Amino acid sequence: MTHRHNSIDTTAAPDQTRTGPWWWFSTILTWLLVFAVSALVLALVVIPLLGNAQPYTVLTESMRPTYPPGTLVVVRDGDMNRLPIGEAVTYQIRSGDPAVVTHRIIATGTDSEGGRTYITQGDNNPQPDAEPVEPAQIRGTVWYSVPYLGHVNNWLTGDTRVLVVAVMAGALGLYAVFQLVGAVVDKRRASTGSTST
Repeated sequence: MTHRHNSIDTTAAPDQTRTGPWWWFSTILTWLLVFAVSALVLALVVIPLLGNAQPYTVLTESMRPTYPPGTLVVVRDGDMNRLPIGEAVTYQIRSGDPAVVTHRIIATGTDSEGGRTYITQGDNNPQPDAEPVEPAQIRGTVWYSVPYLGHVNNWLTGDTRVLVVAVMAGALGLYAVFQLVGAVVDKRRASTGSTST
């Protein structure tokens, strides 16, 4: 009696869900979102924190086109008695007043006691500022700026900033874990398929 053995191909079919156009689109979109969120956290929180700097938002037209309204400017401390002409600084409009403005130093001077003062002017203003600026008024010199990000900075204040940063960090961490688990599962599936006969 003749016996016929039928062979069955048990090789796993390729996972089309990870090769099709939708997968590529969603992957690229996801990584762009991860990059944008990471850049946002870095610019608003991490870099200012590590650089002992402070973020501010430009609200007026006085520094166009360099810093239009909505620009995030991050300023850091230094020797405020030795600032060069041309430096953009963020300073208190009146000493002790929390309201600040970012303008550029166009000249230096001295006060009645021989101390250094600065003459400032907005890039978009026709005249210098009315009052000289004393070093004690200056919060810092502009370290870097990011257009439009100032609107986000205005929203992220106090407890809101801490909460949003924590949520973003958690989301990025979960995404990294998801990607890692997915890669491990795919590798095991591929390994099982290649060893099946």
